[in-house]
Amino acid sequence: MQRLINSLLHFFSKAQLSFNNLLRISVFIVMVWIGGLKVFPYEADGIVPFVANSPVMSFFYNKQAPEYQDYKNPEGRTSKVNSQWHKENGTYTFSNALGMVIISIGIVTLLGIWFPKTGFAGGLLTVGMSIVTLSFLITTPEVYVPNLGGDYPTPDYGFPYLSGAGRLVLKDVIMLAAGLVISSDAASRILAKENRRSL
Repeated sequence: MQRLINSLLHFFSKAQLSFNNLLRISVFIVMVWIGGLKVFPYEADGIVPFVANSPVMSFFYNKQAPEYQDYKNPEGRTSKVNSQWHKENGTYTFSNALGMVIISIGIVTLLGIWFPKTGFAGGLLTVGMSIVTLSFLITTPEVYVPNLGGDYPTPDYGFPYLSGAGRLVLKDVIMLAAGLVISSDAASRILAKENRRSL
């Protein structure tokens, strides 16, 4: 049993670079998939509460929060009136641009497998994007379960009861850590290459 444990320890210690590259590929997949979905109206509609309530991003929209609450399109269903409101708000234009930014971050991160300096930038961009996303836990009311009433049992609502949107946002803690690991690994590779040149 001890030999098996030792073998596993040696395998994992030698596979660190491979796992760091797998992390880069994982971030790439998430970024390209989510970024690509931003061109579809349902995804663009879904990010409106986050953007509209963010002091950093709300200026991208033409309408102010909480007006969007009257024009929500539930996933899988659309309304002509709601979709027109989103066009006037700039919802789709912003979402398309955001999608391109997210896809670009994914590509830059993936390139870190071959180009450490590029990968270092990709890791930092992933960290930055994650910080902005996690700020939604403070600025967006929809990330917590609303109080819809009820008398038995006492309803659980507000902080710390995360809604579906809140649980989605919280997962960016993992993306934040991934970005830091990717940046750290890229920095080590850059410094190791410079040290070899100076010898």
